[in-house]
Amino acid sequence: MIATLLGWTLSVSPSPSPRTPGVAPDNNLVTPGVIGFLAIAFVAVAACFLVWDMMRRIRRTNYRAEIVERLEHEKEDLARAEAGLPALDREQPEPGETPPGK
Repeated sequence: MIATLLGWTLSVSPSPSPRTPGVAPDNNLVTPGVIGFLAIAFVAVAACFLVWDMMRRIRRTNYRAEIVERLEHEKEDLARAEAGLPALDREQPEPGETPPGK
């Protein structure tokens, strides 16, 4: 029985049959079609959304860091005023601008 199954499996021709040289495959069989287009379009839209979300998060983090820095400067200026020292002259950049020296 095993010899029969082995003989049957070895005698089966390969499927699909090998391509004959010089004959181009049918374009309708090898193109991605509508499903491939939709998959690539989905990946492109998802990548754009991820970039947009990343930029929003980076911007938010930068604004928070600027606010923390300003609060630290205000605390330092208040401590200097209570000690009778003059306040340091600092340029306050507008929100979203890069502070000088950074």
